[in-house]
Amino acid sequence: MAIYFIGDIQGCYRELRALLKQVNFTPSDDQLWAAGDLVARGPDSYATLKYLYSLGDSFKTVLGNHDLHLIATYVGLKKAKANDKLDELLSAPDVAELINWLASQPLLRKLPEEDVYLSHAGLPPQWTIEQAVAMAEFAQKKLNSVKRDKWLARMYGEQPNSWNQVKSKEDKFRYTINAFTRMRYCELSGALEFHNKLSPKDSPKHLKPWFELATNQLQNCYWIFGHWAALMGEVPHNNLFALDTGCVWGGDLTLLRWHDKRLFTEPSQRNLL
Repeated sequence: MAIYFIGDIQGCYRELRALLKQVNFTPSDDQLWAAGDLVARGPDSYATLKYLYSLGDSFKTVLGNHDLHLIATYVGLKKAKANDKLDELLSAPDVAELINWLASQPLLRKLPEEDVYLSHAGLPPQWTIEQAVAMAEFAQKKLNSVKRDKWLARMYGEQPNSWNQVKSKEDKFRYTINAFTRMRYCELSGALEFHNKLSPKDSPKHLKPWFELATNQLQNCYWIFGHWAALMGEVPHNNLFALDTGCVWGGDLTLLRWHDKRLFTEPSQRNLL
């Protein structure tokens, strides 16, 4: 059995199928683990989600910010944006089944019997790995509860952006969602920053990539993440894998075969870069 990790798909269905064909992915024998953001902005979110759902136990994912926004849009908390290209999915006859399945996915996954972690945005430097695991479980319980819509409504906002400022369950939930799905840079204190999407070589000096501030937590594990297309897969640590290489923006869709750490790419069929 081979385990593959894939970066942000974002509705790039043709590239997804072509990339899996490259490696002869076989659902009965292999597993595909996704770094979140399965949908939005690309042309085929419905086909993408339906295919991934059809893989059953052969497919694992974590939630990304676009996945959460889709769920919030479906339940009426947000309006669909034209550039997200979600109309076909939201009007599909099986949309409720797909949304409920998506909402049941976690924010953090660990490879069984290995210190290998997967999240959409990374590991916030103000947490230990043990805290990250606990908070991911806390948030997942809220999203899987009968009060899911209430909690979805409370995930929006940028405060508190520091774990030291968390005072309530709502604060805890919002910080957790933001840390796992929106983080790229942090202030030197470790507080989350949400607006800078540039590559580290172009970033302001008062900000650091989250992985430069979480080096102690990361030294004895592997961490796989997406979300940050501007990195184009380049990170300065050999135990980190950044798999969002901007397929939806005209870059590549990237796949990591875990046992030999080999990367495979499929160029975007959207000529945007």
